[in-house]
Amino acid sequence: LCCFQLYGYCYQDSNDIPDTLTTITELGSPLEMIQLLQTSWEDRFRICLSLVRLLHYLAHSPLGSVTLLDFRPRQFVIVDGELKVTDLDDASVEESSCTSNSDCFMEFPARNFTLPCSVDGRCQSMNEKRNLYNAYRFFFTYLLPHSAPSSLRPLLDKIVNATGNHNKHVICTEYLALELSPSPSVNSEFTQKCVKSANTHKSDSFYRRVPEAFIPDENYRCWPSYHHKGCLLSVFDVNEAIEICDSYSQCKAFVLTNQTTWTGRQLVFFKMASNHIVPDPDKITYVKVTD
Repeated sequence: LCCFQLYGYCYQDSNDIPDTLTTITELGSPLEMIQLLQTSWEDRFRICLSLVRLLHYLAHSPLGSVTLLDFRPRQFVIVDGELKVTDLDDASVEESSCTSNSDCFMEFPARNFTLPCSVDGRCQSMNEKRNLYNAYRFFFTYLLPHSAPSSLRPLLDKIVNATGNHNKHVICTEYLALELSPSPSVNSEFTQKCVKSANTHKSDSFYRRVPEAFIPDENYRCWPSYHHKGCLLSVFDVNEAIEICDSYSQCKAFVLTNQTTWTGRQLVFFKMASNHIVPDPDKITYVKVTD
């Protein structure tokens, strides 16, 4: 789940090309952080979930605790919305040897850490904590808090701050996995909690429900959007759609589709007018009623 899936390999040993191993793996897209920051928070949350699974696997692999010495975005790709590591050349299962705590010094651009030296002469959990801090400084600190649902921000701030602070012994990969990993069902209680905004908004507007109807035009652009030519966002329910429409001055109507995101949230088109409504059995339109 965390690394590239291997479909096949071929070993070739000839006079022209000796000792050559060719592998065939699944195809992924290069990870571009700027593009990720322009996607929806749900998509970025999904990437962080896959990174948590990777951290958990590296800490408990059959070979022992594995560290990625070159833990940078360029070593990862996106496959069907999931983050996967592609380059394992710099992976290591050796925990650093030591004679005292001063030998267990980890240096990063923003801060440094000193870990305890165990009785058997190994730096305790150095591999795991190196991966964790690199995940914090390259991924979590950018992808998790940005545009997150307001109801989830306290938990996300707690997680981001904890991953960047190795001095607290309560922080480990298992903690992250416990906090973030949902059940296999995308409709689980946790997933609903994480993607549901706090619906405390009380709308002063009134919306008229038009079943089996769609507005084909009257698009405007918003950010982030699942559609580059319009405003297509995900919502937990109609109340959240009303809250979003009320927050845009140009929004005069919205259309509920029968499409959902990976977490089960419904995709909704937001429109700047409702002059032309056409029949569509798979959609429901809500039109803002003005005085």
